[in-house]
This record gives sequence, C-alpha cells and structure tokens, in this order.
Amino acid sequence: MLQQTQVDTVIPYFNRWLNHFPDLHTLASVDEQAVLSAWEGLGYYSRARNLHRAAKQIVDELDGQMPRKSVALQRLPGIGAYTAGAIASIAFGEDVPAVDGNVRRVLSRYFNVSVPARSTQGTQQLWQLAREHLPPGHAGEYNQALMELGALICKPKNPDCENCPIGNDCQARQLGLQDLRPVMLPRKKSPHLTVTAAVIRQDGRVLLAQRPPEGLLGGLWEFPGGTLEDQDADLAACLQREIREELGVNIDVGQAFGIYHHAYTHFKITLHAFLCTLSDGAVPRSLEGQALVWTVVDALSDYPMGKVDRQIAKRLKKEGYDGSISGRT
Repeated sequence: MLQQTQVDTVIPYFNRWLNHFPDLHTLASVDEQAVLSAWEGLGYYSRARNLHRAAKQIVDELDGQMPRKSVALQRLPGIGAYTAGAIASIAFGEDVPAVDGNVRRVLSRYFNVSVPARSTQGTQQLWQLAREHLPPGHAGEYNQALMELGALICKPKNPDCENCPIGNDCQARQLGLQDLRPVMLPRKKSPHLTVTAAVIRQDGRVLLAQRPPEGLLGGLWEFPGGTLEDQDADLAACLQREIREELGVNIDVGQAFGIYHHAYTHFKITLHAFLCTLSDGAVPRSLEGQALVWTVVDALSDYPMGKVDRQIAKRLKKEGYDGSISGRT
C-alpha cells in the first residue's frame, strides 16, 4: 500500500484491510472483487491484484510460508527490488538495502550524485551506495532511518538542513547544491483527454460494465463510454460510437449528468456523463470488457469502481434514482 502512497493516507485502508483479510490464507481464499472493494480509493489497483496473486502463490506453492529472502520475494507478483528489500530487511533481518524515493533523495544529496537519479546509471549507483554503507545486522533500522530522514528532513523542497543529523557531511549541502539534487529527467507533459460515460437506464436499474482484467482499473466496474476522437462530431456522437463498439447497441443520449475531473499517473481526464436509454429494445453485449450487469442504484456500492465512476454512483444515489432523474449539472 505504501508504494506511491503516503503513510497518512494508507493507515485507515491498512486497518480496514486487516479486518477483512487478517492472514494470507484468508486473502488467498476470496475472489478478486472482494479484494478490489477493500482497496477502493487507494488507486493503482494493479497493486491489489498482485497482492492477491502473491497470496495465492504463497498458499498454493509455498505451503503458506512467506519467503524471507529478497531474491525469493521478487519472484512474487508485484514485488520489485525496493519492496523485497524493505520486507526482507525490516521483517526478517536480511542485510539488503531498500531504495525508495526518500532514500534516493537522501543518497543523491549526501553523496552529491550528479547523474539523473532515475536513469539506469543513477539507479545502479544509488543502490550500490546504499549497499556499501549498510551496517551489517542493522539493515532494517538503516533502511527505515533513511526513509524517515527523507520524509521528514531531507524533503523534496526546502530540506531542513539545519536539523539534519548527517547534514554536516552532506556533499550537496557543502556545495550549496541540495536544491538541485537529485537530478531529475524532464517530465513529459501529461496529455488531457476528454471522456464520455453513459448512465444507461432501464426498468429502474442502471448498466455497469466490468473492465478487462489487466491494464488501467483492471477488473473494476464502470459506466461504459470512452475517449472523444477527432472524427466525433460532439460528445453525444462520441458516446454513441463508444457504446456501439463496447456493447454492440445504439443508445439515445439524454441529459448531461455532471462533469468530472481526475488525474491518473500519466494523463488527466475530463469526463462528461449523460443519462441514456437503449434504442429499440436492444440487448447489450460485453464486446471489450469482462461482463455486464444491471443493478439498482442502492446496490452500486457492491461493485468496486474507480474514483470518477464512484462519484457518478454517489450522485445517482444522492438524487434518488426513480427512473426520471433531473439531470442537474
């Protein structure tokens, strides 16, 4: 959970997770939908799917015993060098480093590393520095100390050098370069996509589509739709095209049902939702996703969703779905 997410955000999710899945066997025994529901709101859902797969692999192939060495841990889904190093050193006392973003920043400043920190050369150099200075028998404390130092003192902006316990020996500080370390490669500008979603209504229910198991928001449920393309005359035309491609049916696009904004890791979206109905009694089919379901609004909470779709679901419930929503925006 701490991959790409801050501790304060994680704590309530972690506590709730342990209430649902107190051990590996419990986690391995549930279906993926239960896992995604417990994870909903944390984002980066591949982490949840990988954690579920790892639990199954440990139970099925390793007799329920968690690997204790970093090399073995990296054979599990979703566990890379940093996570393996953190688990192996903190939980099992193995003398291995764990280089996350905080540690990368501390080492880059302390040793004045001038190559880009996330480049292949920079990554190798920082891991080697962490390995060379690791105190035998104290890897867990060492790794946690570096993480904490980066989080509380050696912060990305305005590092508190005066109160840093190793500040006097920091090479970047001595040269006045602490604000220029770590060296970062220029970020690519995030594309901004215009997206549409259809709240398709029929007989007091709404239609949800389940996304493919892999990729962005894999396995989650959504109100079907897609991205505006150059050939689309307008938002309604975009939505009608997407529904034909995804569900094999035509729809009548009605009132707007809100505009929603969200930022993913590599792009941003503005999503336009519309109240819709099926044309001519057509029966939708899942042509691109995993499954479709018609559900009453009160049951929408049973289906794990991404942030934007959950906002739409909450609005449906708040406004009281009775088959004739006002369509206020």
